[in-house]
Amino acid sequence: MPHHEGLAEELAEFEAEARGRLNINLTRRQLQAFEAYESLLIEWNSRFNLTAITNPKDIAIKHFLDSLTCILAMGSPTTGRMIDVGSGAGFPGLPIKIACPQIRLTLVESTGKKIDFCRMVVEYLGLKEVEVIHARGEEVGHWEAHREAYDWAVARAVATLPVLVEYLFPFIRVGGVAIAQKGETGPAEAHAAEAALHILGGRIRQLIPVQLPRVAETRYLLVMSKEAATPEDYPRRPGIPSKKPLGSAN
Repeated sequence: MPHHEGLAEELAEFEAEARGRLNINLTRRQLQAFEAYESLLIEWNSRFNLTAITNPKDIAIKHFLDSLTCILAMGSPTTGRMIDVGSGAGFPGLPIKIACPQIRLTLVESTGKKIDFCRMVVEYLGLKEVEVIHARGEEVGHWEAHREAYDWAVARAVATLPVLVEYLFPFIRVGGVAIAQKGETGPAEAHAAEAALHILGGRIRQLIPVQLPRVAETRYLLVMSKEAATPEDYPRRPGIPSKKPLGSAN
């Protein structure tokens, strides 16, 4: 596996940005874990096309730092159970786990190659208390061991918010929080999801704007709190939430 002598330049910037923007102080060991993760991602990506972002500098900022911005919504100490739905190559869940080792993490992803990659990263980095599930979120949301069992549910770029909340809310306990990472459409999506959230027992708690270095568009953390149990009918069968988003006229 490729390995840079010392910490690569892009990770030095990442470390400084995590400290300056997010108030996260990463240890040398954590930075080495990110370095290994980056190398594995580049290596696997050449064969399996896991991500469109392949430049090491962009991986450090647009994957790692972007994932860690979720911690702005979580406060400290950052503990509890977290589920990352539609995790892809592990974002945002695995970077959060590296930075906050006390989090107990579950990754849910339906694409086999991506789940294989996540399992390999977890094993290679020796991450403890990480469960990796190869299934669709709509299925796992009905599994008893995972239903309303989590303090945090996170997702990045999985679906529009009215669809995404139906994936996330069945996992969260009452009092728990969902965090959706969005681009410039964040505020409009938050407005569009109000009816769906009402059905699922949630509400928008805050919208946190996020600026990343060298990224022009403002990104948003859509932070939603769960105030009532989600009705048992949700999530609906795989494919239905995206075809007929809750609260829409169709």
